[in-house]
Amino acid sequence: MDFTHDERTLDLVGRLEAFMTEAVLPAEPVFAEQAQAARDRGEPWTRPPVLRQLQAEARGRGLWNLFLPDAPDGTRHGAGLTNVQYAPLAEVMGRSPHIAPEACNCNAPDTGNMEVLAQFGTPEQQQRWLGPLLDGRIRSAFCMTEPDVASSDATNIRTRIRRDGDDVVVSGRKWWSTGAMDPAAELLVVMGQSADPDDEHVDRHRRQSMVLVPRDTPGVTIVRGLTAFGYDDAHHGGHAEVTFDDVRVPASNLLVGEGEGFAIAQARLGPGRVHHCMRLIGIAERALEPDVPPGVAARRVRQAARGAGRRAGAGRVRPHRDRAGAAAGAEGRVADGHRRQPRGAHRDPGDQGAGALGRAADRGRRHPGARRRRRLGRHPARRACGWPRARCGWPTAPTRCTAPRWRAASLRRWADA
Repeated sequence: MDFTHDERTLDLVGRLEAFMTEAVLPAEPVFAEQAQAARDRGEPWTRPPVLRQLQAEARGRGLWNLFLPDAPDGTRHGAGLTNVQYAPLAEVMGRSPHIAPEACNCNAPDTGNMEVLAQFGTPEQQQRWLGPLLDGRIRSAFCMTEPDVASSDATNIRTRIRRDGDDVVVSGRKWWSTGAMDPAAELLVVMGQSADPDDEHVDRHRRQSMVLVPRDTPGVTIVRGLTAFGYDDAHHGGHAEVTFDDVRVPASNLLVGEGEGFAIAQARLGPGRVHHCMRLIGIAERALEPDVPPGVAARRVRQAARGAGRRAGAGRVRPHRDRAGAAAGAEGRVADGHRRQPRGAHRDPGDQGAGALGRAADRGRRHPGARRRRRLGRHPARRACGWPRARCGWPTAPTRCTAPRWRAASLRRWADA
């Protein structure tokens, strides 16, 4: 496939890079200051005012709603770009992930929700919700994940959406609902079971529906904001636990109709994965920018390669099968100025097991634990501590590894693994 950028994409990339250099990157300290001030006031979910200024600037430069392709009927709600055209723009915006996407109205979860409304919404639903979202006047949230089931498979969700006359009633509990903590989030897109989950006559992928629920509907409760490793993601509206206690909305709020929720979810989440992956590339590129003294970027590459090698060898993989670790170790050394080993050379420390990758690369010689399962008894400190060679850093282990950390039974299980 030919992924060469067309003229329109190149033009947008140039304009977006200029916007990033002239407006977004200089605004990052202001954004951080205003965000901290909001936290000090007890309003961590409030959007910093500088974002409104950047949004006005982006609209004036024609960098608004870049993510939204044309609708199936040809209607153009946004820039009308394809995923191939939008991907490099998402990469550029990833260089300032907390500011640039929202400044261009290309931030999650609003992007996915707007795509759903543009593709599946009725004219009334588009007028009520899509228009304000396209203008950036409101925000939205997406409610699919549940705490009691493996929601990565959407057929497992148990929130009920049942028909009651001209209404539908929503009952259930959601969490990690992206964007729900933002005070400007007026719309919740909720996925639930609209058919009996035990009815074998209904296909398991036709039991789900999606419904539009206004945030101020009685029975909707935003319980709390959730954190991952202490990070609340307030820059993107947070991730909330939300309960729906017999929430009643008109049946006209259903998207497409009953039983179409799973298909809508696939259409929504597919482009979103592309957008997120491209932004992550932009984040990585900025992390390796040469804005620091020479050699630091190379060390970052080496450290990233070592980390990849260690992860590739996790789970006690046999050393001769750890090819991903070998490749990562070799790339790290090349980035740090070492000569590449000839193909097929078995003295590549990266091929000796992920636990030894970093140490062996620094020593420049083969780690002695390459065949550790057959040579456990040869470790000088084996009888003292029983610590595997690839973990203790042999040959320095005898001077610092003296505690009896593993029992003999544990050693046998490890050796036979």
